Amino acid sequence: MKRLSHEPTIAVCPGSFDPVTYGHLDIIHRASEVFDKVIVAVLKNASKSPLFSIQERMDLLVEVTKDIPNVEVDGFEDLLVNYIQKKNAHVIVKGLRAVSDFEYELQMASVNRKLSDKIETFFMMSSTQYSYLSSSIVKQISMFGGPISDLVPEAVETALRKKFNG
Repeated sequence: MKRLSHEPTIAVCPGSFDPVTYGHLDIIHRASEVFDKVIVAVLKNASKSPLFSIQERMDLLVEVTKDIPNVEVDGFEDLLVNYIQKKNAHVIVKGLRAVSDFEYELQMASVNRKLSDKIETFFMMSSTQYSYLSSSIVKQISMFGGPISDLVPEAVETALRKKFNG
C-alpha cells in the first residue's frame, strides 16, 4: 500500500463494544496516537444478542472518547471491507488479549486482505492490566452486582446498572 505523505491515515477500530471497557479505550487511545483519524465502528452483528442497542453503544462511545479529538464514532452492518472503503480508510486496528484472539483475528485479517488488498490490519497487544478484560466478563459481574468501576468508565457503569436493576 503506497501512500502519499500528505494524505491522512484513517484507521477503523471495529467491534461490538457491548459495552465499551477500559481495554477497548486503551486500544482506541493508543491507535489515536498512531493514526491521523480513528473511526470506532460499532458492528451490528446479527449472530449476537447485544445487551445495548447499536445507538446506546455509539452514545456511550461518544461520551467516553470525547477527549480524543481525532476519534469519530459510527455504526455499520455491512462487510467490514465495504465499510472501510466507504470511509476512505485503509487500516483496521484490532486489539489482542490472548493467543485465542490472535487465531481468530489472523483468520479475519486474511479474509479481509483477500477481499481487498488495499486494506492492512494492525494488531495492538492489550496492556497487561486489561489482558483478562472482556465485555462479557463485565456484563456478568455487573449482572450480579459486582464491582466494575475499575473495568469501565463511569458512564458505562451507570448504563449497566440501569440495564440490570431497572
